[in-house]
Amino acid sequence: MKTIAIIQARMSSSRLPGKVLLDIAGKPMIQHVIERTQRARSLDSVIVATTTDPADDPVAAFAASIGVPCTRGSLHDVLDRYYQAAKQHQAEIVVRITADCPLIDPDVIDQTVQLVTGNWTLNTDFACNRLPPPFGRSLPIGLDVEACTFAALERAWKESTETFHREHVMPYIYEGVSLTDQLPITNRQYISAGLSPRNFRIAQLHHTPDYGEQRWTVDTPEDLVFIREIFARLDGKPNFSWYDVLEIVQKHPELAQINAGVRHKTMKEIDDRATGK
Repeated sequence: MKTIAIIQARMSSSRLPGKVLLDIAGKPMIQHVIERTQRARSLDSVIVATTTDPADDPVAAFAASIGVPCTRGSLHDVLDRYYQAAKQHQAEIVVRITADCPLIDPDVIDQTVQLVTGNWTLNTDFACNRLPPPFGRSLPIGLDVEACTFAALERAWKESTETFHREHVMPYIYEGVSLTDQLPITNRQYISAGLSPRNFRIAQLHHTPDYGEQRWTVDTPEDLVFIREIFARLDGKPNFSWYDVLEIVQKHPELAQINAGVRHKTMKEIDDRATGK
């Protein structure tokens, strides 16, 4: 099945404007995200989806400069942006990545995608390695991957009307789900699964021990300082895994204090600019 990762990116972040092109270890942040996503073996292609806002011309220009396909769509209706990009590129499996996750792990992408494409007898419509509050997670914030069938994405695109459904792309699919069935896959990983109220089959990848309180994404100036400190300690290692990052954080616990006070957004929070407030 044609599996395409779509990296959503825009310049107008509310808490850290222009963050996707800010420098981290000599590269724009989005370049780290693109290159690490491209290492995932389960993907047929990786594209960037930015907006038609002129402020996002630099995002489109950068993608073109490194030879990465870029589509442009709605500023606030990110679900429509994903749907149009997936349709244009004839995706059968759609993988959602955000441009503020420069530590994204190729293996974690593959493991999550396999919950949709692999033979887990789950017949999954949607898979993830985290769900936003009020749901739980056991992998660090910043390794976030969501994958769904194009059919599930298309149904969400047609049926969802809530602003937060449109801005956060896939909540319509998993909203209200109770993940009760569990399937061990390794001594450190297991899958939980369930049926959402809208009859989507949902699966989530979990890790033991639970590292869900770790914050490795970039949404604020404090997050950016933390990530730059991590990359400085990776010392140019190109193919690091998230376990390498975990080792750094455990050896230097003071690093986690840099952005410890940053609150992670919930599923239903939306950008006021989307409603004109």
